[in-house]
Amino acid sequence: MAMDFIKEFLDPRVESRRTHLNGIQYNYLFGQPKGSLRATVFLFHGWPDLSIGWRNQIPMLLDMGFLVVAPDMMGYGQTEAPHVPPESIAFYSFRRIADDVKELARQLGVSRVILGGHDWGGAIVYRIALWLPELVTHIFAVCTPYMAPSKSYVSLEEMVKSGRVPNFGYQLQLASSHLEEAIQSRGQIRQLLNALYGGATSNGLPGFDVKTGVQLDRLPQLKHTKLMGERLLDFYADQYAKNGIHGTLNWYRNREQNFKDELRLTNTTIRVPVLFIAATKDEALPPSMSRAMDKLIPHLTRKTVDTHHWALWEQPEEVNQIIREWLEETTTQQKSHL
Repeated sequence: MAMDFIKEFLDPRVESRRTHLNGIQYNYLFGQPKGSLRATVFLFHGWPDLSIGWRNQIPMLLDMGFLVVAPDMMGYGQTEAPHVPPESIAFYSFRRIADDVKELARQLGVSRVILGGHDWGGAIVYRIALWLPELVTHIFAVCTPYMAPSKSYVSLEEMVKSGRVPNFGYQLQLASSHLEEAIQSRGQIRQLLNALYGGATSNGLPGFDVKTGVQLDRLPQLKHTKLMGERLLDFYADQYAKNGIHGTLNWYRNREQNFKDELRLTNTTIRVPVLFIAATKDEALPPSMSRAMDKLIPHLTRKTVDTHHWALWEQPEEVNQIIREWLEETTTQQKSHL
């Protein structure tokens, strides 16, 4: 199945690989360019996505001479999905993914990497840079602003109900058990994904709202999303059905764990060059959330695309051009350690 989806949806230079990272089996995409290697780029997806969410960007990065590594995150696709409980929510923490990325880089013989992220993947790349500053040379994040670790804990419920981030209301639904209990079968998962990728009823009612979450009663009535074809949606549904949605939702249950871990961080300024691409119509991560980034990232480049949250798919050429030009400007030819 891995080779089938690579042939259909991905660049032929990309292969699917598996490895164990600190005791957990991961699946990741691996693409190696022809000729000399410029540097290595690790790409991280968010929810409800997979590593192939970067399918429009990977060919461009390979053409530029970058080796590309894109994991299915913990809980997603062919990567293991520890159940919580009995396992600890720490499996889904930023500290854990940083340790796993460090191990993957070691296995690949890479000592320095460029990080790219979207959605949760954007949050992940900033945290990897905090935990492993010696590993990271550059960061680009699509849609996701950098929010520095806090010295005082505020629950997600407090943040939403206080009005600080009403756009995170959907996360309360995802962090609870309600959605997980309602979405069990492969068919239900497919309907859920269709809603999250923009499916709407015939009279225009959406299947998802950032303030309230998934509109479960509407799922069977939604028309097919315009963001992906039937076969790609089927592939996503198959991948999510492998372990269900439990593991993927644990990323919304890890706030307190991350807070406790990050009390050990001594520096919250990101000093490597960072490209932040905001999507002007993103309701989940509106550009206004990025106001404080300039104070926290000395070498910050800001760009915008006039699109919604799924910018990687909606405006791939514009996103690719921004990333390509920034990488050309901020990186130099680096000898690969592979």
